Amino acid sequence: MSVRQTTPPRRPPLYIIIAAVASGPLAIHILVPSLPGLQRVFETDYATVQLTLTLYFFAFAGVQLVYGPLSDRFGRRPVLLAGLTLYAIGGVISLLASEVEVLIAGRIVQGIGGGAGFVLGRAIVRDLYERERAASMMAYVTMAMVVVPMVSPGIGGYLDVWFGWWACFVLIVSYGVVVTGVAFFVLHETNMTRQPLRSLSDLGQSYWQLLRLRTFRGYAFQVGFGTGAFFTFVGGASYVMVVVMGRPASEYGLYFMIVAGMYMVGNFFAGRLSVRLGINRMIVIGTSISLSAAVVLFVLSLNVGLTPLSLFALTGVMTLGSGLSQPNGLSGAVSVDPTRAGAASGITGFLQLMVGALGTQAVGMLLEDTAVPLTSAMVLLLSLSLLSHVVDVRLNKSTPAARRRP
Repeated sequence: MSVRQTTPPRRPPLYIIIAAVASGPLAIHILVPSLPGLQRVFETDYATVQLTLTLYFFAFAGVQLVYGPLSDRFGRRPVLLAGLTLYAIGGVISLLASEVEVLIAGRIVQGIGGGAGFVLGRAIVRDLYERERAASMMAYVTMAMVVVPMVSPGIGGYLDVWFGWWACFVLIVSYGVVVTGVAFFVLHETNMTRQPLRSLSDLGQSYWQLLRLRTFRGYAFQVGFGTGAFFTFVGGASYVMVVVMGRPASEYGLYFMIVAGMYMVGNFFAGRLSVRLGINRMIVIGTSISLSAAVVLFVLSLNVGLTPLSLFALTGVMTLGSGLSQPNGLSGAVSVDPTRAGAASGITGFLQLMVGALGTQAVGMLLEDTAVPLTSAMVLLLSLSLLSHVVDVRLNKSTPAARRRP
């Protein structure tokens, strides 16, 4: 049985939710320019230094499955504060590391902490708003997932040049401390219906109860495959740009701004239109736009070849569609059973990261002298995204309406 509290949740400022969501991606992307310097400082090989990203990513992905159910049981506020504290502690360990093994351990701790904002930010939004309104607010929150990867490598690069690799960790620690402190004062508890969690079997049962619902699977896999297409592009586009097209690496960052900007445009319109059109219609419209752009990319890569402008402009159209569909898919996933919104957010986040990781790895193994493996993977993932929603949500006549919050 759930534990009910009759007091309605106080609505925390949206900025603290966005800041918490941004913490994990910030620690991933800001360190990338410093990797060569870390190799020299710690006198090790590049593969070992790469573990500071790889193991962070896996820790960040794995804890998605833990934070959600814990917050369903103990509340969003204490679990998020604990995660943000771990995030700052991991940064301190990394900053003070004198051996690469200690640095990697600090990054793992940081990844475990950084996963809290990614999961719980979306669960908090669902606690506060009904489904269509939650989709609008989710659009603004997910902008952080694009803005941070767009600007943080540049910030990290300048910090590394001016001060050294340690300056990136000073910024990460400072960010974690400030966000944790502000959250302590302004982030009020939003989960008014607690779910008992007595053992690991209860944790598995919570996931099973969600995964057996076709509607949840439809929303979650639509989001997972759709995000996977974007991560796959990010993982393969630089190779296509530099190796296949023979363009300088400096152009990649400039063209990528088109992709990030179009995603933000999609988020903006999702925030304005989701309440009016409904989340299911927005998902179909957005995913159809993304798939159409990917199909055009595939046809061009197969026949006449791609230019930097055609690659990034059409991918920009794809991410415009993702900006329309993804916030609505997330809102749908965490609305199927609002009493398990945390667990639903955790499963969905795990799918996003794992599909993206597998897609990136597969494309990296297949890319040689053509962009066809990249564009065909994007078409496949977006087709699965649209199919998941249509089959398990639109054609599921027995799907009940999402339960309202008590």
